[in-house]
Amino acid sequence: MTAAHVTLCFLLRDDADGQHVLLGTKKTGFGRGKVVGVGGHVEAGETAAEAACREVMEEINVVVRAADLVPAGTVDFMFPARPEWNMATTVYLTRAWQGEPSESDEIAPRWYPVAQLPVERMWADAEHWLPAMIAGQRIAVRVDLAPDNQNVAEVHTAAWSGAE
Repeated sequence: MTAAHVTLCFLLRDDADGQHVLLGTKKTGFGRGKVVGVGGHVEAGETAAEAACREVMEEINVVVRAADLVPAGTVDFMFPARPEWNMATTVYLTRAWQGEPSESDEIAPRWYPVAQLPVERMWADAEHWLPAMIAGQRIAVRVDLAPDNQNVAEVHTAAWSGAE
């Protein structure tokens, strides 16, 4: 079964108390109630960067230019119990955008200190790769979920080649 191509974009800013990342509480659909990154499916004819920019606008009402995206790596999510949920994710970081993040029908955004990610409210895999990518590591990650589709069975990490 082919994995869906999706994208995530993490907005970063420095505040007086350190670096912060914008995450959001998912209000609908897959992952509802979890704190997640901004992103979604790459549509036909779109690059991952174009999808990231579109999803950021749709979900948090800010403009990000593709030229301002910093490729951070990839995360392949494997759901053995629900292979139709498998996702091949291209991850971006950015420190440049126009507008103030605001709530949409899908996401309620909030800034979190990078040093205190709300991992207890996130997918269980996030703590295995998100801090590393924010810190500047460029990695390719494969996350094998447990049969409950919630917990992590295994995480494999390798240097990322940079190909989309």
